[in-house]
Amino acid sequence: MATVLSPKDFATATPSWWCPGCGDFGVLAALKQALAELGRVPKDVAFISGIGCSGKISGYVHSYAFHGVHGRALPVATAVKLANRDLTVIAAGGDGDGYAIGAGHFVHAVRRNPDLTYIVMDNQTYGLTKGQASPTSATGYVASVSPNGNPDAPINGLALALAAGASFLARGFSAQPKQLVALLKAAIEHRGFSIVEVMSPCVTYNKVNTYAWFKEHVEDVAQRPDYAPNDRLAAFEALTREGQIPLGIVYEDNRPTLEDGVRLGETPIAHLDLRPDDPRFAALQDTFR
Repeated sequence: MATVLSPKDFATATPSWWCPGCGDFGVLAALKQALAELGRVPKDVAFISGIGCSGKISGYVHSYAFHGVHGRALPVATAVKLANRDLTVIAAGGDGDGYAIGAGHFVHAVRRNPDLTYIVMDNQTYGLTKGQASPTSATGYVASVSPNGNPDAPINGLALALAAGASFLARGFSAQPKQLVALLKAAIEHRGFSIVEVMSPCVTYNKVNTYAWFKEHVEDVAQRPDYAPNDRLAAFEALTREGQIPLGIVYEDNRPTLEDGVRLGETPIAHLDLRPDDPRFAALQDTFR
């Protein structure tokens, strides 16, 4: 008889230091619910996170966890998946972590298509470092280091990923928990690199892109007549047109994964005995002890 899990099985004793009302709480709750509904168990999940408010999430999920350096969650997550394909590998970070310092890794992870899920918590500001403009902040956004308004144009992370060859793109809103759980489940079950960008308001520093603002500016693509998530051109139009922010599964396709391309052996690296039997290696180790 299979063990029935609940979100509590993925909770840790680590207290959160997120601000009350932070959108990341909604992401955490939805993720634990999604993992429980999928029947995953903590020992079979590896969670890799970056730096920022969002990066702390790996400490709040009961699983294998790695809290890495700024912008480097995806190469670590890719290595974990290649070493042990039996693991459900999830990476998470914020818009700054993923689309600024981690932008190069982001694009190449997309095109390589490793079988893992990447959650981007987008609050359109740098909340950890006192509210500076982030890569997704609107032009004119007033912040501590740009009192006259952000001079830069915002980056469109999902459109960039689509251009780079993404095989699964979705966007959720932390104030819509049921929809977010469904998106995360679909992303985790997708074979390939799946991205779930979550509109996750910062209640402390971003007084523009609030919960109320998002509720007025989001739209579920599933409500559009004849919208097909496998239509790449339609997905690009939905992501780039002015107006409402599209939510839901925006694009989904199936193509070979990185694991398929590198032709890994049947036995995962994590299960191999990699201890060298050459006595010269042991002697070399002894010289450094």
